[in-house]
Amino acid sequence: MTLSFSLELPTQRVEDPAEFVSAAAVTEVAQAAEAAGYSAVHVTDHPAPDTKWLDHGGHHALDPFVALSFAAAATSSVKLLTNVYIAAYRNPLLGAKSIQSLQVLSGGRLIIGTAAGYLKPEFRSLGVDFDNRGALLDEALDVLGKVLSGEDVAYEGSTFQTRGVRLRPVPPSPPPIWIGGNSKPAVRRAISRGQGWAPFNTFGYATASRTAEISTIEELESAITWAKSYAAEIGRTEPLDICFSAGNLLDDDKSTDERHGILERLTSAGVTWLPIAPGGRDRGEVIEHAQAFAKEFIVTG
Repeated sequence: MTLSFSLELPTQRVEDPAEFVSAAAVTEVAQAAEAAGYSAVHVTDHPAPDTKWLDHGGHHALDPFVALSFAAAATSSVKLLTNVYIAAYRNPLLGAKSIQSLQVLSGGRLIIGTAAGYLKPEFRSLGVDFDNRGALLDEALDVLGKVLSGEDVAYEGSTFQTRGVRLRPVPPSPPPIWIGGNSKPAVRRAISRGQGWAPFNTFGYATASRTAEISTIEELESAITWAKSYAAEIGRTEPLDICFSAGNLLDDDKSTDERHGILERLTSAGVTWLPIAPGGRDRGEVIEHAQAFAKEFIVTG
């Protein structure tokens, strides 16, 4: 099995907008990712980050569909990944319209990484019931599947109802859905409803991110074993992509041999995708680091 890699578009770097949060920056980084052999580029989703979170390690984010549309227009084959999109933040039909629009305009290159979310103040700012976020995610997935099938949708939601919605044009294929989160509910949702699961390295902050701890490869392996057993229990036979945000497990302070060993172990465990977020003082340096990583670790051809 070969790992696929997604390169972060560093649009959270708002300390220098011209360098990182501009059309030129998104274009240049996305094109460099495609040329270097990355399979996707990705962004995250924080429409209303609160100051307390921002001042204690949080970050800004552009609207994911706007940012990825610029990347789509500048490239021809690289996939466009939301890592992750919080579906509950938006009315399900508004979310489905954004997804449909980008899937159509990009020629079917979108991958929807989505999750229930964990930032209670952001839910509060957006007027969304935090305690009902899992059910709201399920509702959004229901609506998305129906409208992207091309059928007329009548749906009674928790906060909305429609007697018949029809979206056109229908994309040639719906985007794959990857469900993020380390908890067993997230795993169950990924296996029963999605094409992929997106766990992440919690860095010891599992409680803050309201999910299960995964901060070592052993903990990831254990979680994947549980996921496989659940898939067998419900009779799932389709392959499951596993997109693991490894974080500091692949830091530059580790030797090349150590990182090769980690990648081999992740692949053996069942990981199929890895998001990569190289640092750099400017976007030229970010691109140089991304190219160096690709040259060493990405198998092409």
